[in-house]
Amino acid sequence: MKKEIIAVLKNRAREMAREPEEQTSSATGDFLIFALAGEIYGIDVAFIREVYPLRDFTQLPGVPSFILGIINVRGQILPVVDLKKFFNLPEKGLGELNKVIILHNPAMEFGILADNITGMQPVPFDAIRTSPVSVTGIGSDYLKGIAPGNVIILDGEKILNDKKIIIHEEVT
Repeated sequence: MKKEIIAVLKNRAREMAREPEEQTSSATGDFLIFALAGEIYGIDVAFIREVYPLRDFTQLPGVPSFILGIINVRGQILPVVDLKKFFNLPEKGLGELNKVIILHNPAMEFGILADNITGMQPVPFDAIRTSPVSVTGIGSDYLKGIAPGNVIILDGEKILNDKKIIIHEEVT
């Protein structure tokens, strides 16, 4: 019995002393997974500052219908874009589970409305398939592709840099 224990320990020591094998997998990105109009979406966490619960918001007159309103996040006023309206998706109204995903880059910062947050998921970049040809409409311009599990991956950079989302009008 003692010899068997020593043999097992020696095998473990040899396994632990081996050089690790190089990983052949491709680069992986972390994506925040969220629900929107009955579909599952993901967006690269590199474009996310934080997720904030939608408690109160102030509607603004004279803005496009896809602007839900503005919220106060610790003293910072941010607009909230309702992607369901922007992408012409079916709406179900607001609920207690709604969250605001605050997107940012050096030039822009705003929130997008999510029905609820599912969690974080690492996705290998080479596992993201291009969007099917059947995906049409305004939303197709903002898609990177489809990840395993039929997660629709949004292009955070395109959303943040899109001039259609920027509302800049001066009242005279």
